[in-house]
Amino acid sequence: MAQEKNHDYHILNPSIWPLLGSIGAFVMLFGGVLWMQDVTPWMFWIGFVGVLYVMFGWWSEVVAESKVGDHTPVVRIGLRYGFILFIMSEVMFFAAWFWSFFKHAIYPMSSYAGTEYVQPEIYHVDAFHLPLINTLILLLSGCAVTWAHHALVHENNRKDLIWGLAIGIILGVLFTFLQAYEYSYLLYKGWEFGGDKFYSNFFMATGFHGLHVIIGTIFLTVCLVRAINGDFTPEKHVGFEAAAWYWHFVDVVWLFLFFAVYIYGVGQMPGAH
Repeated sequence: MAQEKNHDYHILNPSIWPLLGSIGAFVMLFGGVLWMQDVTPWMFWIGFVGVLYVMFGWWSEVVAESKVGDHTPVVRIGLRYGFILFIMSEVMFFAAWFWSFFKHAIYPMSSYAGTEYVQPEIYHVDAFHLPLINTLILLLSGCAVTWAHHALVHENNRKDLIWGLAIGIILGVLFTFLQAYEYSYLLYKGWEFGGDKFYSNFFMATGFHGLHVIIGTIFLTVCLVRAINGDFTPEKHVGFEAAAWYWHFVDVVWLFLFFAVYIYGVGQMPGAH
């Protein structure tokens, strides 16, 4: 038969999602510029909603394709490689913030001859108080996700899979709540979002990490819903595997932030007390 499939690859039908995603991203980014110029925030939010709609629609089709058998072993390998490349791009994204942070910590602007820059006094954060608690919470959430993955792959235990995902999600939400509380406390103590290069590096690095925690929590929540619906099997669970990899990436980034920013960075900044 002319239409009979005699290969392991998934030949996609024409899709509108890439075009809609590009338009939504452009509108969101251009709207972000308008928002930062105090013109209007609405264009940003319109683009943001458009991007969310594309994400939901496109990934819903990917799930449907998996259910009808389009995700052969060869296709699943390609999906895994693609997600690994995505995580590698995220690694380089955070490497840029660490580069900036260490540059200004090792070679501060105040040490240059003729500079008019004055380092402000910085309220010293106790790394072994709330940051350490957040570290333990995030590591425990990673353990819960690993437990869920082991329950699925090695035992096909759906009950433990659901419980592990639920615990990981709850701990992720708790981490986000405590991070927001820390931000409010630091702002109360005189820190500013853009008042100094140290503040900028700190809030951009930890803020983008917090955004990734929120995205990862949503990722795990989708996996929890799919697990309850019985979507995953020990042989086919690429979506859950990607979520677990992403969550462990978030864990590792936070460990670097904890040691580099909270332990080394804050204590090394001139004016810290």
